[in-house]
Amino acid sequence: MKEIKDIYYTPDKSEAQMLDVYLPEGETRAVFLYMHGGGLDHGSRKRNSEAIAGYLTARGIAYVTIDYRMYPDAHFPDYIRDGAAAIAYVKSESVSLFGKELPIYVGGSSAGGYLSMMLCFDKRYLAEVGLESSAIAGYFHDAGQPTAHFRVLAERGIDSKRVIVDEYSPLYFIGTEESYPPMRFIVSDNDMKNRYEQTMLTLSTMDHFGIEGVDHVVMEGRHCAYVGRIDDDGESTFGKMIYSFIERCGEIK
Repeated sequence: MKEIKDIYYTPDKSEAQMLDVYLPEGETRAVFLYMHGGGLDHGSRKRNSEAIAGYLTARGIAYVTIDYRMYPDAHFPDYIRDGAAAIAYVKSESVSLFGKELPIYVGGSSAGGYLSMMLCFDKRYLAEVGLESSAIAGYFHDAGQPTAHFRVLAERGIDSKRVIVDEYSPLYFIGTEESYPPMRFIVSDNDMKNRYEQTMLTLSTMDHFGIEGVDHVVMEGRHCAYVGRIDDDGESTFGKMIYSFIERCGEIK
């Protein structure tokens, strides 16, 4: 695979707003943009990137991994807006990066899953960067918090264990649009406290609204332990889940 690293995706040229691009050696057929976890106050785009990127690029998928501003230097909704800005950058630079316009999939793990859900369900953030919801081919929400994120609650002076559904939560916006891109939700059977239950509530709510194109995978083990896992074939478990989702969406024939 080919690598283009340390790209600024905003005019500010902040080290907190950079991305790396991993490209297939041959034809690129789709792009997957990933937002890391870390509770919105730590984490890095570099973690686990090589294994995931290696699996995807070998199958024609470009892998883009981003950093975003985090607490205490940033507060809600700065990190969501950074996700939107990174998507807009990749969309605008698609020809120079990939040689042509390509479908882009967006996903994240844990805190990054919260960001991907906020971008998916609250269309205002993409609209701020001039994008329609249809600009995203699909979302891969991995173990994100669908209620108001515990870090966001703490920022607001609220007990971080509270379960609150308001404009700070993805769940609040479900059903406000007529249609959504395809989605996959991932959660563990031994995930963070209440994360499995909240994910099931999210899926049930989407089913209640008749939202189609949604599936989910329940993993064994602890919260996001599979993200860096290498299976018995020496391949990225997480990369396989991403690829199978894009394949389900029909981009890979």
